[in-house]
Amino acid sequence: MAHGSEGRRPFCSATSLAREEPLAATASRIDHWILIEYRGAWQRDVLGGSLLSPRLKAHLREQLALLRPSRLLFVKQPERRAEHGRRVFLATSTPGEEQLVGLEVEHQDDLHDVDLASTLQGSPGIGDAVRQPLLVVCTHGKRDRCCARHGRPLYDALRAAAPPGEVWQSTHVGGDRFAGNLVALPQGLYFGRVGPEEVEPVLASLASGDVDLDRYRGRSAYSFPVQAAEQAVRTSEGLLGIDDLRLVGSQRRDENRWRVRFRTPDEAVHELDVEAVPGEEPFSLTCDATEPRAPRHYRVTERRVRTPR
Repeated sequence: MAHGSEGRRPFCSATSLAREEPLAATASRIDHWILIEYRGAWQRDVLGGSLLSPRLKAHLREQLALLRPSRLLFVKQPERRAEHGRRVFLATSTPGEEQLVGLEVEHQDDLHDVDLASTLQGSPGIGDAVRQPLLVVCTHGKRDRCCARHGRPLYDALRAAAPPGEVWQSTHVGGDRFAGNLVALPQGLYFGRVGPEEVEPVLASLASGDVDLDRYRGRSAYSFPVQAAEQAVRTSEGLLGIDDLRLVGSQRRDENRWRVRFRTPDEAVHELDVEAVPGEEPFSLTCDATEPRAPRHYRVTERRVRTPR
C-alpha cells in the first residue's frame, strides 16, 4: 500500500487507530529496567549498534539475563547534550517492591564492573533513591517512524508541563503502533496514543496516584491476560488508584484461557476468566513489517465476585 509520494504503506499507528484496536492489555512484560543516558545515535539494535565498549556490552547482557524479564533503554534529554557525566537509572516494577534508583557516572564504561542486578533484586547497592516518577517517551525513529512522529511532540509537551528532570526520551518500549507511548516508572505503567493534548490529564492522574484509563495500556509487571482482567475490574468498579487492586493469583487453564483473581479495597475478590482472541484481519503491526499479522487480543468472558463475610 503506497503512502503519498514516499511510496510507503500508512503509518502503523494510523492503521491501528483506524481499526479501533484496543489499547488495553498491550504493555510489555518487564520487571526490571536499566536506563542509560546515551547521547549518540540510536540504532535499531540498541546495544549492539552502540559505541559502548565490547566489555560493557557483554556485562549489560549478563546483567539483563539475571533480571528476566528486563529491558535496557537508552535515554536522553537533548537539552543535556553539553552536560558532563551520564545519568543512569535502575527501576523495579513488581507491585509492592517498586524502586527507582539514580546515579551519575563520568562515562558509560564506568559501569562495566557495577553489579546492577543486585541493586534491582533488593540488595543494598549503588545510587540514591529517586522520589519523583520517571516518565520515558519512546522517540526511537530507527525502530519505527511512528515513534519519532508521535514521540517527539509528546516529549516536548511533557517537558513543558512536568517538573524539571522527570521526562526523558527513550529507545523502544514496545507497541510501536500505539505511539505516542509513555511509560511511568517505577510502576511500569504504559500509556498509548498520548498526544500533546492528552498530557495534562495523564500527568494530573499520575500526580494523584491514579491511572488515566482512556490511555492506559497496562502494567508491565502483569501478563497480557492479567492486564485485561485488571482493566475490566478498574472500569467496572471505577477504581483508578494505582494500587487499588492487588493480584491474588493467575492460572493458565489451557492454551488460550486464564483465570485471574484481584482483590479490591473493600476486600472483595474478583475472579475473571480471560481468553485470547485472534484478530479478525491481518495488518502491518509496525511500519516496516515484512508481512501482515493478526494481533491477539484478550477479553474477559466471565466474572465472579466474592465479598468478605
